[in-house]
Amino acid sequence: MPNPRDEMLTIPEVIAEIGVPRATFYRWRQCRKGPKSIKLPNGAVRIRRSELNRWLTSLEEAA
Repeated sequence: MPNPRDEMLTIPEVIAEIGVPRATFYRWRQCRKGPKSIKLPNGAVRIRRSELNRWLTSLEEAA
């Protein structure tokens, strides 16, 4: 069960944090190479802080 304090980030927040162009991030999502995301009923997309951290850690291990 996810941590109730697990921050839900918007795509612009994630892009700003990891420092990649918007188009790159969307290409990663399309190729399923980005962090897992959640699509809300209103169509907005959020990424859990824990998922972003897990994804970044997996990239470190693969490098």
